[in-house]
Amino acid sequence: MQVVCLDLEGVLVPEIWIEFSRRTGIAAFARTTRDEPDYDKLMRFRIGLLDEHRLKLPDIQRVIGGMAPMEGARAFLDDLRTRFQVVILSDTFYEFADPLMQQLGRPTLFCHRLIADDAGRIVDYKLRQPDQKRQAVNALKSLNFRVIAAGDSYNDTGMLQAADAGFFIHPPANVVQQFPQFPVTRSYAELGAAIDAAAQRLASAS
Repeated sequence: MQVVCLDLEGVLVPEIWIEFSRRTGIAAFARTTRDEPDYDKLMRFRIGLLDEHRLKLPDIQRVIGGMAPMEGARAFLDDLRTRFQVVILSDTFYEFADPLMQQLGRPTLFCHRLIADDAGRIVDYKLRQPDQKRQAVNALKSLNFRVIAAGDSYNDTGMLQAADAGFFIHPPANVVQQFPQFPVTRSYAELGAAIDAAAQRLASAS
């Protein structure tokens, strides 16, 4: 039995913080895990920046409410789910994701939680668990699933390493340079073909 694990932002939907940066005109919000591999450092930076500019959770949610999945993402996901169970492993937050998950047909999502005060000010965040993408893949494998994974950034490399087969989809050059062991795909068609080929290899090897 096989499960496909996908990252969310940069793979199926645009990067939320980059869109928030564009809408607010604050360039520093465009910093993502493609630029900063230390997730805690990145989130502390973001929370401080929100405070500095007096921006709150509802301000981010309004931006997300106007976003849509990447072109072709829903069709790709729907097609993939005809052949595999699919789990989205993301370092986003449940407080962000719902409008986008609705548009993707509500696939299973494992992510984190934000902590906001009564005024909507984001004061902290709570990881579902440290290194949750790798841990989720390992947990699925412990249940005798074979796992195929795809992502685009530093914070996906743990799950790609843990998976039985792992792929990048349109990653930045700096990530590819540091992790040359993972095949690179540049479209949903390429990724879908790579997943199907990996599934066949895994099935024949089992």
